[in-house]
Amino acid sequence: MLDLFNDEAPWTEPLAEGALIIRRLARDRAESLLAAINEIAAGNPFEHRITPGGHRMSVAMTNCGDLGWTSNARGYQYSDREPASGKTWPPMPEHFRHLAIAAAEQAGFPRFNPDACLINRYEPGAKLTLHQDKDEKDFHQPIVSVSLGLPAVFLFGGFERGDATQRVLLEHGDVVVWGGPSRLRFHGILPVKPGIHPLAGAFRYNLTFRRVR
Repeated sequence: MLDLFNDEAPWTEPLAEGALIIRRLARDRAESLLAAINEIAAGNPFEHRITPGGHRMSVAMTNCGDLGWTSNARGYQYSDREPASGKTWPPMPEHFRHLAIAAAEQAGFPRFNPDACLINRYEPGAKLTLHQDKDEKDFHQPIVSVSLGLPAVFLFGGFERGDATQRVLLEHGDVVVWGGPSRLRFHGILPVKPGIHPLAGAFRYNLTFRRVR
C-alpha cells in the first residue's frame, strides 16, 4: 500500500481517452470526508439494495445531494428522497462538491457540477460487478469516483460486458474520473480483501459524483 503519511504530491495516470486516475488527490482531506460520511449515514443509514433480479447487493449504500441512486425489484432509478423512509437526501457537503469539481477539471471536464453523490461502503468480500453508469440524462457529464479506506482492485473495461478489462489498484485518497469517449465503459470492483485502515477501519468507502439532470 502507498504510505498513508507520505507527503508526495498527487500525480495522474491515464486509463483511456477521457479517463484518468489522480492518485492521492483526496488523501489530505480524507478525515473531513469520512466525518461527513458518518453524519450523512446517521440520518440516512447505509442499506444493501435489492437488484431488479431480487438479489441483495454486497455493497451498502446511501446518498447525498439533490438526488440519490436507488435500486429495487422494479429497477434502477434516481429519486429526490429515500424510498423506505420518504425523507429527502441530506445536502451534498460543499467540500464534497469542491473536490468533485476540482478532479473533473483536472481530468479535462471544466463545467462539471454534480447534483448526486452515491456513497458506497464495502466490507471485506463486497464487490461491484461490471456495469455501466447510464441512468443519468446527460452522458457529456463525467463520473468522479473517490476511494477512501481499504484498497480495492478497480476493473475498467470496454463498451460491452465481455470486453477485456484493466485491473487497477485504487488506494486511500485516489480519484478516478471518466467521461467523454470513456463515459459508458463498463467498470466494477473485485471483492475487497480484509484489512484495517487507520481512518476507515475495516471498510472501503467510495464517493461517486454524477450530474443526473
